[in-house]
Amino acid sequence: MPGREDMPSTIRRSPQKAQDTWAETHDSAVETYGEGERSHRTAFAALKHSFEKVGDHWEPKGRKGPSDEQAERSYRDQPRKTAGGVDANAPKEHLMGVARELDIRGRSTMNKAELVKAIEKANNRQTAKARRR
Repeated sequence: MPGREDMPSTIRRSPQKAQDTWAETHDSAVETYGEGERSHRTAFAALKHSFEKVGDHWEPKGRKGPSDEQAERSYRDQPRKTAGGVDANAPKEHLMGVARELDIRGRSTMNKAELVKAIEKANNRQTAKARRR
């Protein structure tokens, strides 16, 4: 299965359901679009509807649905920057909990957009650290 062989390390460290979602969507997208970036983006889009990135892995979201403004749009629309797996559509209270779990300093004074950016940055640091191991 190409999806299992080509799976990013952050997904390999995630629950089996996240791995299955990514692999099945990736394999289906490869049949439709061919191997490459579009298949990966399609698989991540499906993953982001049920999971959010926390640190160096993906965890189930409290609710299903698009995670950011780009995920709400169709592929043909003008692409925009994503929130890197952070559930930017989640309530601020949820983002505060994730920031607490990631031990982000200054979180109590941050607005929602600042929390999303700080969580994305912390996730990227932890992912890079995990890949060096």
